[in-house]
Amino acid sequence: MLVAMKKVVTFGEIMLRLATPGYQRFIQSNQLSATFGGGEANVAVSLANYGIPAEFVTRLPRNDIAEWCMAELRKYNVGTENIIRGGERVGIYFLETGAVARASKVVYDRAGSSIAGVQPGMIDWDAIFGDARWFHWTGITPALSQGAAEVCLEAIRAANRLGIPVSADLNYRKNLWKYGQTAAEVMPALVEGCDVILGNEEDAEKVFGIRPEGFDATHTGGAIEAARFESVCLRLKERFPRAQKVIITLRGSINANHNTWEGVLHADRLYQSQRYDITHIVDRVGGGDSFMGGLIYGLITWPSDPQKALDFAVAASCLKHTIYGDFNLVGVAEVENLLKGDGSGRVSR
Repeated sequence: MLVAMKKVVTFGEIMLRLATPGYQRFIQSNQLSATFGGGEANVAVSLANYGIPAEFVTRLPRNDIAEWCMAELRKYNVGTENIIRGGERVGIYFLETGAVARASKVVYDRAGSSIAGVQPGMIDWDAIFGDARWFHWTGITPALSQGAAEVCLEAIRAANRLGIPVSADLNYRKNLWKYGQTAAEVMPALVEGCDVILGNEEDAEKVFGIRPEGFDATHTGGAIEAARFESVCLRLKERFPRAQKVIITLRGSINANHNTWEGVLHADRLYQSQRYDITHIVDRVGGGDSFMGGLIYGLITWPSDPQKALDFAVAASCLKHTIYGDFNLVGVAEVENLLKGDGSGRVSR
């Protein structure tokens, strides 16, 4: 008799993404390519591609754009059954992809989106978590509104009560915290309930004031000394003792098309991944989410092997940089091939 695998639940905002083609600037483009994306939805898609049941929870309006969005999620086998309906609009973000010395630009049009109007009591977390094995959220969600922050805290506390592991990507976005409270005021209560904490080389500093000595994320020269971030991991674990694992992704930016990419994970000790040299980047949006999707898969699949989980996550997100759109559309075998050293890009026949 087959036993259904328990699901991973993610919660947050999904947006319509409108991007200029190629490397065109907003001012010169006469068309925009439409896809969807958002931190927690991106993680759910990655997990579904790896064969892990995944469900995305959000609030969407009752209109054709929302139906299009949900159909897109279902196309990638992400569950949408517990998306609640209400509000007036799906948020939008506009993307201009940078090249070489010119950085990418994002313009948000998400004020008043349906998820920003979510309120405590609207979502039955106990019912949703009835067949769940993991819950994931990011720091983008509590930045949207006080209601979104309160509902996120509801979910975390429900998962804690039910013994479901919780992961968070700190994902600091300074332009989103506009409703009268700061990340430093709101985030600690949420992160206290997390078993796994992920951040990039800047997040811990921007949210909690924790940084390695002498580090400047804007001038990496493409190389970051990974071991220097052990102190960041240890200080985060000291502040949030529930956290069993703290992970930092490390991006060295040579230019907009050429980055180095690696990560460190602290559990019983510090684990370091190999460093990937990613040239000719196709799309780096969603890179951190693809790491988180790979990490959750790795921690579920190899719970006693943090090194293997970290290596899978870094390789998965390395591949994401070759794929257009927010979603990381790769499978386990492709990630494992890269881990074995097959990065040649030869045609598979």
